[in-house]
Amino acid sequence: MSKEKKKDPILSLVSGTVAGAIEGVATYPTEYVKTRLQLQAGGKLAPGEVAFKGPVDCVVQTVRRHGVGALYTGVSALAIGNAAKAGVRFLSYDQIANLLRDKDGKLSGLRSMMAGLGAGMIEGLVVVTPSETIKTKLIHDRNSAQPKYKGLVHGTRMIVAEEGLGGIYRGLGPVMARQGANSAVRFTSYSYIKGFLQQMRGDDTSPLPTTHTFLAGAIAGIITVFTTMPLDTTKTRMQALDAKQLYKNSFDCVVKVVKANGVLSLWKGATPRLARLIFSGGIVFAVYEKVYAGLDYIKS
Repeated sequence: MSKEKKKDPILSLVSGTVAGAIEGVATYPTEYVKTRLQLQAGGKLAPGEVAFKGPVDCVVQTVRRHGVGALYTGVSALAIGNAAKAGVRFLSYDQIANLLRDKDGKLSGLRSMMAGLGAGMIEGLVVVTPSETIKTKLIHDRNSAQPKYKGLVHGTRMIVAEEGLGGIYRGLGPVMARQGANSAVRFTSYSYIKGFLQQMRGDDTSPLPTTHTFLAGAIAGIITVFTTMPLDTTKTRMQALDAKQLYKNSFDCVVKVVKANGVLSLWKGATPRLARLIFSGGIVFAVYEKVYAGLDYIKS
């Protein structure tokens, strides 16, 4: 269990937003590779599109055909979305956690998981679904024979014009499920590991050094990847350009992907996602803790 004073909502929002923006830009190439591999998991290859053998081949082929900059296709949507979703995630988690703490200010593992689940679902509804749908469509379009989107703003405008607002809310169900599961696992793991490291130091009240915070976040990221990967793959396939023609719903998507490539295809893209979440978990928690502590110091 952990014991902390109640978090200030404004500081949580600002700290989470800064942490999310830094983490998103720093780790985007791994997100790009993961998305490209998932788009080929059960989807039809566009004319002239190369089938990737794995993460390294994806990087090599992409750079060879489109240049290094292609690895940052859709980064604007994800960076903006990442900043917003991290802000919403930490704000929601901290405020739900505040409500769930007992009279001594302690938060049990189960209550931390409930706070994480709630925060993730709010984040998925408010921010993640539209930002990741746009990102996925931009990446898919960029690798088609005749790309039609010129960038973030143009692509978003065309998606909405062609499909309505529902076009940027593709895969809402799997996104909320994934984000809820992600945050439940991630925050619970992080809180437990953070508490363990504080006990190892013999001080459960003082802030951890940045290296310890990064380690706790990185380990939480590893745990999150392998427990929630099928939800992530389903989400990506449901947001693809051809999803409307291929799948009736999320369950139909899972069935068809498994039939086409086997159960393990639901873990397609796990390696780049693992690379991303190891670093993103470390970065986002370390930056959040430092920014929050700094703002709290200035405030007091």
